[in-house]
Amino acid sequence: MDEPGEIGRRVQRMRVERGLTQKQLAHPSYTSAYVSTLESGKVRPSETALRFLAARLGTSYEELATGRPTHLATELRLALTDAQRTLATGAADEAASHYRRLLAEAEELGLVPEQAQARLGLGECALEAGELPDAIGHFEEAERLLADEPLTRRARPVRGRAVAHLLAGELRYACYLLESAIDELGASGLADPDALVLLHAAVIGPYMDMGAHARAAHSAELALALAPQVSDPALVAGMHRQVARTFLAEGRMAEADDSLAKAQAIYAHLQLSTDLAHCHWMRGYVLAQNGELGSAERELRTARDMLSARRAGLYTAQVEVELADVLRRLGRQEEAAGLLAALLELGTSHGAVHAGGAHRLLGLMAEERGETESAEEHYVQAMALLERSGARGDLADLCRLLGDLLRRTGRVEAAMDAYRTGLGHRAAPGTTTLGPAPAAAVRPARLSGSRWAADHAE
Repeated sequence: MDEPGEIGRRVQRMRVERGLTQKQLAHPSYTSAYVSTLESGKVRPSETALRFLAARLGTSYEELATGRPTHLATELRLALTDAQRTLATGAADEAASHYRRLLAEAEELGLVPEQAQARLGLGECALEAGELPDAIGHFEEAERLLADEPLTRRARPVRGRAVAHLLAGELRYACYLLESAIDELGASGLADPDALVLLHAAVIGPYMDMGAHARAAHSAELALALAPQVSDPALVAGMHRQVARTFLAEGRMAEADDSLAKAQAIYAHLQLSTDLAHCHWMRGYVLAQNGELGSAERELRTARDMLSARRAGLYTAQVEVELADVLRRLGRQEEAAGLLAALLELGTSHGAVHAGGAHRLLGLMAEERGETESAEEHYVQAMALLERSGARGDLADLCRLLGDLLRRTGRVEAAMDAYRTGLGHRAAPGTTTLGPAPAAAVRPARLSGSRWAADHAE
């Protein structure tokens, strides 16, 4: 809101333009003396007063309080919706260019919610491109801009930041961010389905990497139960977007904003396609663990196709590690080896867990071919990657594989060292070092400092 003097002059100008006296403008809720005092800049009007006067003057509260014509904000929101649709169809580079321009416009106009929306979009674009530090920065700034909003409004940047940390190999911190948000939603009574599916779907990845399969399955069930709400939303969103354009052209700003809000909500849901792919990914993993390799391959290929359609190269390469494991177990080693090359070409800066998994699989296949030296080299590389990620279950399994290899080649002392290291990383199936799972009942909104400290002390 502008200073009282600027608001007063704006009210006076509009009143005179419309041929109203101070008494006519004030009637029936205020007095002419109040309008006179306001126009002279001697009083700061309340939001209630300004909304009343805006209605009498035939303008918007925003224009009366800030001097910005309503159509500028509405046009910016419409452009943000277009950029969101561009990203949803997979053109991340093009969407990022739109978001950067719209962020500059929102900053110039001082529109904080629109700045946050643009930052969210830039963060999503950076995630798609695998530019993790940039993604984290954009999501953190979006959270800062939305600091005074309820968690339901902040769920997307929280989820985005957690995913970026996960992809960087920071599993425990990703879980901390997501579990804290889920707990806060429960404690505050904000059991919003959209926010919950965002957070539960996002936490599947770190849960799986930490070995918390039961928690991952529970979160997947919750996310998949809500999946029908996002089934083929593009047609409905496109209808609302076109209706918003029609209302805007006719000067029906409130109706345009209403249709625009509906379109934005649907396109926000459309961003969940990546998270739903993660659900298929997790289900494929569980099926593989149960020995149902044909079904596992179908689920994992579904996940890969969904991610590939969004041009999510980093995610696609990662799910292919799980698919390669299934193909190896089906005896299709050459096909499996080809899939693993995609992830390793990305390097290890995007996260150690799946790069370590790729080296583990290459080591297994080298063993099966009788190439002992190559297998050992891959196992050692995998251990170096996983030790800094905190993926204890994977490390324990890898130490066992390396120990078995060393024992078979007659290096018993080295094998014993590998087994001892594995025992140090051993965790019971379905558990993590994260402490209790998010509670279903009401509980304190955030994790206590002692719990966070205890997590990191383990």
